[in-house]
Amino acid sequence: MPLVGWSHSRALAELADVHLVTQLRTRDAIVRAGLVEGRDFTAIDSSRVLEPMFKVGEFFRGGARKKWTVFSAKGWATHTAFSALSYYYFEYLVWARFRVHIQAGEFDLVHRLLPLSPTIPSILATRCHKAGVPFILGPINGGVPWPDGFDEIRKREREWISLLRPLHKLLPGYRATRTHASAIIVGARFTWQQIPELYRHKCVYIPENGIDVGQFKPGSQGPIERPLRVAFVGRLVPLKGVDMLLEAAAPLVKEKKIVVDIIGDGPEMPRLRALVDRAGIDFGVKMEGWLDHDKLHDRLAQSQVFAFPSIRDFGGGVVIEAMALGLVPIVLDYAGPAELVTAKTGFLVKMGNRAEVVTRLRDILEQIVCEPSRILSMQESACRRVRECFAWEAKARQVLQVYEWILGRRADKPDFGMPLSDP
Repeated sequence: MPLVGWSHSRALAELADVHLVTQLRTRDAIVRAGLVEGRDFTAIDSSRVLEPMFKVGEFFRGGARKKWTVFSAKGWATHTAFSALSYYYFEYLVWARFRVHIQAGEFDLVHRLLPLSPTIPSILATRCHKAGVPFILGPINGGVPWPDGFDEIRKREREWISLLRPLHKLLPGYRATRTHASAIIVGARFTWQQIPELYRHKCVYIPENGIDVGQFKPGSQGPIERPLRVAFVGRLVPLKGVDMLLEAAAPLVKEKKIVVDIIGDGPEMPRLRALVDRAGIDFGVKMEGWLDHDKLHDRLAQSQVFAFPSIRDFGGGVVIEAMALGLVPIVLDYAGPAELVTAKTGFLVKMGNRAEVVTRLRDILEQIVCEPSRILSMQESACRRVRECFAWEAKARQVLQVYEWILGRRADKPDFGMPLSDP
């Protein structure tokens, strides 16, 4: 999430005069990136509230010092819920620091990029409204319900508090945030559907995810040779569905038609290794843990297909990275990743229960193995879609249109489609 805010703000800074306001813990990294404190950014120390709330959230999601916690997504909704209080305090300090400058009209607008969660209100919305300065919220993304048939995974992920999610509408400032925001950038279809009709007129759909396309060089494209190489990248936690991928691919691995490369680590690693051993496919499955990021692209580029069967992913930015490298994605037709992939750029697996997903995923893998040439055009289309729709520069230009709209410099609200169509 911090990378989204950082990348988005830097792209915007190429088009507008931007002053970044961030939490103190990111200060050193921002200075190393070349920004000058005071001139380019301000770091706010909200640790007085942030650290206690973080510890409480970690306690309720299973303990901060348990093995694999650094990789685990367990209890993410719980963590977000307890973080809400720290954001109130952070924005209180931001207003105290910038109130005079905002009221004096030194800023044309205030844009809150983070947090991404739509459940966390902003006290700045009302205060900017009273000062006559437009306030923009977003991209906001979240609220994806657990799919039917996967309640056991929800329990294993310890997302008990997600059942109480509707209560976030009772948080102080929830209604005022939406009432006083001049524009709301919505990053996902599920989130859009949760926006009350009363506020839809100020909403603009711009997917949350983006990448620096300059860091991605597509691999050589040519005839697809066997065995087909299929990659997965991510934390090995229950909701990522890696066990479904391995089960679906197992018959093809045994026939030496597919090699599966699992890049990542997490609490599911022992269970997945056991699954591979029982299936007798260890010769065709690589599970070597995490890679340094500077080595990841070269490793991914060795594959032709990127399988990401996550059952509940808000964004799925790793799917965009794989597409930028020329891999053809296979994702579930549910939540964030489904908004990134089209019929021309990859494969959408119809949602169902676990057994149905495994069968449909296997069918797609078999289709590609039988007719590998069909993915050649998809590789080119995937790269083009990323460049045109998901480069940070492209997103910044879209956001700039939102700025111009709320500042009265263009008449019509920008409309970028929902979801974005094939380029």
